[in-house]
Amino acid sequence: MTGTDSTQNPVTPAGGPAIILVETQLAENIGTTSRAMYNCGLTDLRLVKPRQNWLSPRALAASSGAVNVLEAAQVYESTEEAVADLEFVAATTARPRDNVKPVWTPRHAGGEFAARAASNMKLGILYGREKSGLKNEDVSLADVIIEVPLNPAYSSLNLAQAVLVVAYEWFQATQSSEAVTMPYRETRPATKDELTTLFDHLEHELDESGFLRVKEKRPSMILALRALLQRASLTEQEVRTLHGVVTELRYGNREDFLRKYEWKRKE
Repeated sequence: MTGTDSTQNPVTPAGGPAIILVETQLAENIGTTSRAMYNCGLTDLRLVKPRQNWLSPRALAASSGAVNVLEAAQVYESTEEAVADLEFVAATTARPRDNVKPVWTPRHAGGEFAARAASNMKLGILYGREKSGLKNEDVSLADVIIEVPLNPAYSSLNLAQAVLVVAYEWFQATQSSEAVTMPYRETRPATKDELTTLFDHLEHELDESGFLRVKEKRPSMILALRALLQRASLTEQEVRTLHGVVTELRYGNREDFLRKYEWKRKE
């Protein structure tokens, strides 16, 4: 799913958590992680002993344009160094560990991080090696654990997916956008008067065609048709289009209509 618009200003919510990748093996995974981060307005990428060059052509290509995140990445020799300046850290893992810590879902974590960021707390999220994840020593540095509730028989995520799941919840918790929007472009919602006019037009033509010939059923059929069109949440443009459709179905390029009015449409 694409959606890059270079004309828009980047959204970078204040206080976003640092994303800390521990001993990542593949440069491509760092690149795709930077893409997932920037999707959600995160830019603080920290790398603990990466196995490959995070600025290699493969990493840059995998970032799909989130090069600024890769170029600003900081590199550390240990997880302790990477989290040293942070005040609250979460560790992501899908495996039971020996550490006794609160376990959060990504959705809960998003809200908690947003609240802590509002208090200017410095935050971070730890992600482990592609094959083995975080070690107990890494998790011991965290305040909480984040687990993604997925299919218990198969809960494996690649690195960028794991980052995106948590980052998305963080981003949503910082936004005030509506859950559902309707972009009307160059039109607008139809008024009730416009809908009533459409109903009258349609019902008139259905009467003329004989569709509503059974008097006993006519009221319920009209109510059903009106309910159907109401549910469609029609725009003003769509109402005008339907007026045209009804007219064309009634007359159109029909021989009986053309003979009646003694004219023919231009091909």
